[in-house]
Amino acid sequence: MRLRQVGRIAEVPAPAWDALFPPEYPFTRHAFLSALERHGCVGDDSGWEPCHLLAEAEDGQLVGAVPLYLKHHSYGEFVFDFGWAEASQRIGRRYYPKLLCAIPYTPATGPRLGARDEAVRAALASHMAELGQGLGAPSMHALFASEPDQAHLREAGMLERQDIQFHWFNRGYGSFDDFLARLSSDKRKKIRQERRRVAEAGIRFEWRSGHELRPSQWEEIYGLYANTYEERGQAPYLNLPFLEDCGNTPDTPLRFALAYDGRRMVAMAMTLQGGDTLYGRHWGTAGRYHALHFEACYYQGIEYSITQGLRRYDAGTQGEHKLARGFDPVRTRSAHLLADERLHKAVAAHLQRETAFVELRHAELMRHVPYREGAS
Repeated sequence: MRLRQVGRIAEVPAPAWDALFPPEYPFTRHAFLSALERHGCVGDDSGWEPCHLLAEAEDGQLVGAVPLYLKHHSYGEFVFDFGWAEASQRIGRRYYPKLLCAIPYTPATGPRLGARDEAVRAALASHMAELGQGLGAPSMHALFASEPDQAHLREAGMLERQDIQFHWFNRGYGSFDDFLARLSSDKRKKIRQERRRVAEAGIRFEWRSGHELRPSQWEEIYGLYANTYEERGQAPYLNLPFLEDCGNTPDTPLRFALAYDGRRMVAMAMTLQGGDTLYGRHWGTAGRYHALHFEACYYQGIEYSITQGLRRYDAGTQGEHKLARGFDPVRTRSAHLLADERLHKAVAAHLQRETAFVELRHAELMRHVPYREGAS
């Protein structure tokens, strides 16, 4: 088996790459990753420098692949290591560029080591643990890896870090009202009040797949998305050509909940559907409407998942307020290896304490899930 790296995923045939990853996970698709590169969302001056790892058999057949980037900052990752970077600077060691195995701007757990079999997967994990130093990167990180991949990364000597997200699970609901009936009365009342406030404001919703949108609708959607970042004083991570590229294909995973006040689009929630899961990614609004964020980003996604028979709605990072709206706490994992022995040991000690806290927090959150006793 031969291991090599490429600076553009376009150098890899799409069928060969896609054959190594589960088709139901949309973010490792060749089309998604190549569109990020093609339209400048990564590469150039973005701070994400593609350097994807490939494993090839003696006959040249691709048997393994890993989405890899040299990162020149820690933005757009959702696993926060700014404190580690500061500690590295204090001991006189640089922290960037670091080697990152991740899907850019996407905190959704899934496969990271695409492999023909477990032997190749183990070899990829082992090689990644050594690869950073060869590329001049003083640390290696793999974010939101699925448990099978995480197990190989741990075996390769990488440290595990845990955090908590909130996902909604379909417990065989026949309708949104069926879901509400499983909740405690106070939570059920609160959700109905929030949905009623949105309806009384005259807001109506339409769901559209990416390939169903007109050019003018793409411009409206992007304007709403970009506004969310501009309000925080940030430049948006994605651009309009990327969204149109990903969306204008018959098999696109992009799904949009579009909110209208009369004929004017006033908000949108951008999601991707893959397999039995809906992934909530971005939202934007052009006004101030009571509870519109909850409706667009949570209740619309739950209702869509029930209608489509999906098992899970991963609405993204953070937000303990999701707990009261029917979402369950779920632990996520990442893997880390630092070349400097002092820093690696300090991070290991920190993670031991942090993991104990996450376990306690998860147990406490589970005691406050909003479902009626015996209805969860």
